[in-house]
Parts: sequence; C-alpha cells; structure tokens
Amino acid sequence: MAGRLFKTAFILGAGLGMRLRPLTERCPKPLLEVGGKPIITYAMDHLISAGIERFIVNTHHCPEVYLQKFPELHWRGVPIIFRHEPVLMDSAGGLKNIEDLLAQDQTILCYNGDAITDLPLQDLMQLHARKRPEATLVLRSSGSPLNVNINERGEICDIRHIRNEPGVQACFFAGIYAVETSLLRHIEPGRIESIIPVFIRRMTENPGSILGIIIDDGNWQSAGSVDDYEQLKTQIHSREEF
Repeated sequence: MAGRLFKTAFILGAGLGMRLRPLTERCPKPLLEVGGKPIITYAMDHLISAGIERFIVNTHHCPEVYLQKFPELHWRGVPIIFRHEPVLMDSAGGLKNIEDLLAQDQTILCYNGDAITDLPLQDLMQLHARKRPEATLVLRSSGSPLNVNINERGEICDIRHIRNEPGVQACFFAGIYAVETSLLRHIEPGRIESIIPVFIRRMTENPGSILGIIIDDGNWQSAGSVDDYEQLKTQIHSREEF
C-alpha cells in the first residue's frame, strides 16, 4: 500500500545557502559536491531506493546550474521537473507553487535538498499509509535543536515552543516529511511562508492531523554551514556509509 501512495518527491532546492557563502555565490547549496557528486543526488538515490518515480525540485538561486548538472532532466532514469521561483517562496509557498503538478488525494514525500541520510524511509511511508494524516514528520531523538514535541499518541503537539505544549518527548526534525495534497488547501497561494506555521495551524485546528515518527536508525547529516560541509566531505571520503 505504501509503495502505491508514494510516487512523487518534492526536493527543496531553492534556498540561498547564506551560511555557506562564498561557496554558494554561484552555486545552489544542494549542488555543492560531496564525494564527487552533488549533495542533492544523495537525496535522489535515497528516494529511488524507496520507490519514488518522479522528482520535483524548486529552484531560485542560480537555477541555470541545475540544468547544467541535469541537462537531460533525469537522474538514474527518474524524471526531474524543475519549478523556478522568481521570488523565493519558502517551504510552504514552494509546496503550494507545485500544486498544479500534483493529482488530488496524492501523497508527496518532501525532502530538504541539503540532507544526506540513509534512514529507513519505509518506516515513514508505512506509518503514513496506515494512518493517512495530513502530514507525518521524520524525527530523531537526538540532534540540535530538539524543538519538535510529540504526545503519547505520536501526534505533533508543538514546534519551536510556539504552543507551549511539551508533550512526552522533544525531538529533532530531520527535514523529511510526508504530506497529503489536502494540506495544500490550507496554504495561501502566492504567500511566502515556511511549512512550520502551516503545521502549527493544522494541529490547532484539527488535532491529530500532524504526526511524527521517530527514526533513529541510519545516519543523518546536513551541509548547513561551511564547517558542516567540510566535515561532511571528509566523512564521505573516508567511509562508505551512504
């Protein structure tokens, strides 16, 4: 069942990568190379292994570099659709901006384009397919910041301490989440907005609609800063974990 639901992945590739300057002055952060290939291809390989059959990638900064890296608009046989944002729309705005590319009642796997991980995506897919909430977030019990709270039912009850509801555990958000296209109805067209306020609104308006799943198996790393990027390159070069 899970495999039938998850066919499309939305990879967030439009960020400015300010903390990685000057490396990102002429290159989007997800296209910086680690281990001889762009960071975003680690996400693509991970998603392909989970059965994803189509990528949608939003772009903003240096969009032409994406076309240089993927001139045939596919990666390992899986087609890529690039959706350019002349104005950077942030994560929720970017998701709303691809709504016309999505079918109704479809489940989308969203993935930050600067993450490199081999955590078991099937765990997320199976839970989401079984319960079909509006969204399910991949969490880890360690990492920084621990600012996503879940209750005893596995529901997200707070993010960034906005609702002052600690629940039973504070977790780290891995930047990977499953979303029903029904959630997009609650995002205003053309509005520049992060996905976090959307999750907050929905968990308030429809309690239990945003779930979390803790997945501590596997590795998770992100090129958030120059130091992180240099460390990531060293680790990938010295071991074959991804």
